[in-house]
Amino acid sequence: AKLDYWQPTPMSSRYDGIISSTASQFGVDRALVKAMVQVESSYNPNAISKKGAYGLMQLMPDTARRYGVKDRGNPSENLRGGVRYLKDLLEMFDQNTRLAVAAYNAGEHTVIRYNGVPPYRETINYVKKVTTLRQIYTQ
Repeated sequence: AKLDYWQPTPMSSRYDGIISSTASQFGVDRALVKAMVQVESSYNPNAISKKGAYGLMQLMPDTARRYGVKDRGNPSENLRGGVRYLKDLLEMFDQNTRLAVAAYNAGEHTVIRYNGVPPYRETINYVKKVTTLRQIYTQ
């Protein structure tokens, strides 16, 4: 339950430029992408999850393949795949950021099945963190 006491601290990183350009290339809010990268990987391009997600935007192997990402450890490729996936999720959920972000974490089918943010502590915390950081990065 340590996630429940998380403090939102904005970070800047050497990836800010590429995050901004990738976000604008695909028409996705830069502050949202920055928030997601921070929550996903703390800007570590070599971050790996227990489930096998990798890189800045923690792409799973299937998602990487789906978006033509050959090297998940390459920051620009990883961002391009992650932002394109996020853009597709935003379109799928009628630009509802909460649902798109939940789907990025738990999978779109899970969000569809629950018809909303699934009742998983991890996903609820994830949506909260991303939303809070996005507001900070928007200011």
